Amino acid sequence: MSALFATHRDAALALLNGNIRLTRKAGSFCGQLAVDPTPMSAAQREWLDTLLERAGLPPLAMEAAHG
Repeated sequence: MSALFATHRDAALALLNGNIRLTRKAGSFCGQLAVDPTPMSAAQREWLDTLLERAGLPPLAMEAAHG
């Protein structure tokens, strides 16, 4: 298994740069995560986790959940 993503920015960039089909809304969400260092809400974390899982990518590290 690949290493966990250390930051939500790293995870979002992997989704955007990969050969992964994203909806316009999901792409916009990932773009926001890539440029905004603000900690994610619980709902945002859940959505990012779902996108990573669907794409077959490793999850975000637990300590990265709050920033």
